[in-house]
Amino acid sequence: MNETKEALDMHGSYRCFTEAILGLKGCLNVRGWRAVLARMLVVVFAMTCVMGHAAAAEGQTETALDQQKVDFNIPQQPLSSALHVFAGNTGWEVSSPADLTEGKVSHGIAGAATPEDGLKALLAGTGLTYRIIGLKTVTIERETSSGIVPGIVGAGTAGVAADAMAGAGSENGVSASPQKPVKVPEILVKDVRNRETAELDNLPPEYAGGDVARGGRVGILGNKDIMDTPFTQMNYTSKLVQDQQARFLNDVLRNDPSVQLNLPSASGFASSPTIRGFQVNANDILFNSFAIAPISGTVMTEFVERVEVLRGPNALLNGAAPFGSIGGMINLVPKRAGDEALTQLTGQYISDTQVGGHADIGRRFGSNKQFGVRINGVYRTGDLPIDHASRQSALATVGLDYRGDIFRLTADFGYQEQEIQGPRRPFLVANGVTAMPVPPDTRTNAAQPWEFVHSRALYGTFRGEVDMTKYITGFAGFGITDNRFQNILSNRQITNAQGALAAANNALNVRMFDTQILTFDAGVRGAFDTGPIHHQAVAAYTWYTRQLRVGRGGNANLPASNLYNPVFAPAPPSSILANANYGDGRKENETDLSSFMLGDTLSVLDERVQLTGGVRFQQIKATNFNPTTSAVTDQYDKSAPTPMLGLVVKPWQHVSLYANYIQALQQGPTAPTTAVNAGEVFAPFVSKGYEAGVKVDFGRLATTLAVYQITQPNAFINPATNVFGVDGEQRNRGVELSVFGEVMDGLRLLGGTSYIDAELTKTQGGVNEGNKAPIFPFQFVLYGEWDTPFFKGFTLTSRVTHASSQYINLANSQRIREWTQWDLGARYRFERANGKPITIRANLDNALDTNAWYGAALAGQVFVRDPRTFLLSATFDF
Repeated sequence: MNETKEALDMHGSYRCFTEAILGLKGCLNVRGWRAVLARMLVVVFAMTCVMGHAAAAEGQTETALDQQKVDFNIPQQPLSSALHVFAGNTGWEVSSPADLTEGKVSHGIAGAATPEDGLKALLAGTGLTYRIIGLKTVTIERETSSGIVPGIVGAGTAGVAADAMAGAGSENGVSASPQKPVKVPEILVKDVRNRETAELDNLPPEYAGGDVARGGRVGILGNKDIMDTPFTQMNYTSKLVQDQQARFLNDVLRNDPSVQLNLPSASGFASSPTIRGFQVNANDILFNSFAIAPISGTVMTEFVERVEVLRGPNALLNGAAPFGSIGGMINLVPKRAGDEALTQLTGQYISDTQVGGHADIGRRFGSNKQFGVRINGVYRTGDLPIDHASRQSALATVGLDYRGDIFRLTADFGYQEQEIQGPRRPFLVANGVTAMPVPPDTRTNAAQPWEFVHSRALYGTFRGEVDMTKYITGFAGFGITDNRFQNILSNRQITNAQGALAAANNALNVRMFDTQILTFDAGVRGAFDTGPIHHQAVAAYTWYTRQLRVGRGGNANLPASNLYNPVFAPAPPSSILANANYGDGRKENETDLSSFMLGDTLSVLDERVQLTGGVRFQQIKATNFNPTTSAVTDQYDKSAPTPMLGLVVKPWQHVSLYANYIQALQQGPTAPTTAVNAGEVFAPFVSKGYEAGVKVDFGRLATTLAVYQITQPNAFINPATNVFGVDGEQRNRGVELSVFGEVMDGLRLLGGTSYIDAELTKTQGGVNEGNKAPIFPFQFVLYGEWDTPFFKGFTLTSRVTHASSQYINLANSQRIREWTQWDLGARYRFERANGKPITIRANLDNALDTNAWYGAALAGQVFVRDPRTFLLSATFDF
């Protein structure tokens, strides 16, 4: 009877949801931004309709815990160590924040018991309890005075008051070191039946040490544990962001050995790093899995819960990147309100005179704390440790969520604004320069004092999912952003080994951009069995549209100058920018991407063998307009399928062998007017990626070793036939070693090394054939934290980064030398009389003031790295 009622309720929810989605699909055919409001209303209607049906169907839930007994032999030891052994014995994932388990001892357990009873025994007497957050996944929390875990919903109960110790060789056969009996609190358990198909309210837990998560979002496949994916992924946590005082996305990416940066963090204004030797365009960075991250400036990080870096091509997982990035994907996961109320204020100082603050507030409401609100606000301003350079940054975000047993909804809204005065740009290097000049002092700034970049971004997402049955979850999402960007910049070119900067080719770059993006996805995930084979299947539709308006001002040449003694010119008239007016509101181009994908992960032998396969059918349409007349100048409309196949084999419980073949997709070119086949439109570029590796989880330390090959086609005019074609290719082969976790209590490591052999295998007329692409072949990064035993609450940190020498041009005639950078840090955490903590953090980036050149993402460019920078902050919890 109850099952029938649930089926009827969910059928009504599904029907309502489907009708709304069909309505939205109809709206997609409407062109112009006046349709945005209609689309938003349809999405809100869909979410509201589903919420109404789902709320009626919510009721009591059942527990779905593993009742199979395990033979434990865990002696008395530090609690953090005991929990790691427990995870190894049971296969459960246990998230145990270091600040909770520090100094606590578990009395251990010996004998046969269910995993849940074993966990209770290990926690008995520690003042801690646990909360079920996923299938075989728990997080450790403090007990409340009532003995009930805060924020847990549902009526199913697991248990039970038991004497956990004192030779309580009970029915479970549990025994331990003789201690005073401790009553285990009653735990209310959340229904975990849909954890395989759910994504919202299902964030993978932190790994030992807390700097990296156990898993992350693998595109449309949803959240996955790193041991269950045939890909290499690093998932950096908000704890790492806060402890390193990372202000911008580039600061976080410095921890990844497979990532190379193309601009310094302090005065840079774009996040376009390279992954595995291929640039990730700022427009392709994802926020909440949508390509709407703030693209008009460097992304600020205070609102981010996770920075997920997926290495390698990923067209099936995320669709074709709007700007053709193929080396990997970066996804920013927003913060959510936790079960415990949060009020956290941070004051900041950054050399030279940057000051600011950050407020982070989280609350949950409702009888079962099903409604959550998370607010983040940041403001910083002042001079940078670079000559005549200053920066002003502002951020405000709101994250809302509703978590029910069968329905979940999130909404995120953000505002970011930045202004940089005197921003440093990469230097162009003339072809005739074969001996690179010595880099200038890290504080020297060759940019004109009146050059500036001003950016503003408004963005938002809605996401919802509903459990249609116990095994099927429907989901839909909607994202929108408006980015505005204006600048007056100069392009300076180095002409000799003495650091001369040419007067020619230095016309000012005066632009104003207005970029508007709208994106949508919807689909279903299902978990089911066919005989001995378990399936995790997904079907989804995605759509993306982007419109760009550009205004360009007048030009003004600059005088010749020098790297070491810059020459400054008078500021241009204010009218030079006033004339740049977004093209009077006329579009310059429009891009539309749509796709449909099918995928399935088949597993056998208790998921020890997993095969993931799928295909995405992608349509790419691009239209360019005359900004004066609005007439269409050229149009592109092509499609292509992108398949993927991945295999994971676990010969032992904590070892994963994996391999994958996957493609990336880029918009194909149009033959230029100088070719005999002028105007010919080519199909999308298909880049191919192959990867194999091994992952080992030692319980407290995890490592990944991967080898890969990525081939990227490119096009040129054949000098013999004058025919334009897709005949070029760059091939990147590499090997990566990544490591993260807690080597021992109080000692944490994060980093690794990478080697890339990036070769030009097919070139125009054989010119530069076999040469190396302009990236670092070798990079090593290692970050460490040590909780000093002689001073409780005091932690020392250090990071060393080393990169080999590299060619900076395709002809391989220009080379910059290797470099090493050393960063230092310390933090001290203590509690006030009311038990609320205060954390003081101090970091010294580039402690030795290394001033070696840093290669940029594009050939023939270099930039000066950030100088020695001191960062100080104090965080107060209320």
